[in-house]
Amino acid sequence: MMKKYLLIGMTTAMLVLTTACGGQGGGNTNSSQQSGVTDTGVATSENGAASGEQLVVKATNYAFDQKEYHVKKGQPVTIVFQNEEGNHGLAIPALNVKLDSSNSTMTVTPEQAGQFDMACSIMCGSGHSTMVAKLIVDEA
Repeated sequence: MMKKYLLIGMTTAMLVLTTACGGQGGGNTNSSQQSGVTDTGVATSENGAASGEQLVVKATNYAFDQKEYHVKKGQPVTIVFQNEEGNHGLAIPALNVKLDSSNSTMTVTPEQAGQFDMACSIMCGSGHSTMVAKLIVDEA
């Protein structure tokens, strides 16, 4: 009887973890004063292309395509997240960036130079904790 309750509890916990990591965060507030980023929305030119610099981040199972990504301080950058293999997300907590397959593009203007942690925001399996990279904001 105890094994049955333990199995039900573990199954419920796994379902909650799996669903919570992939959920649509509705409570995202922009605090650009703390993060040093101005969310500019996606600015487009006449032909519909995003203006400014574009940073493409590709995710495969347990890795991003680069360990470091460089952008310039004070320059708008459109971050484009591409999920190449598996189910992943992209979070840059210090800059209030959270992207996934349903919300894959965000344009920001980093106002602070430095290194910022990037990580997978969706529990993707045994290598999830090692799926990290750095966003380096260089002086303009």
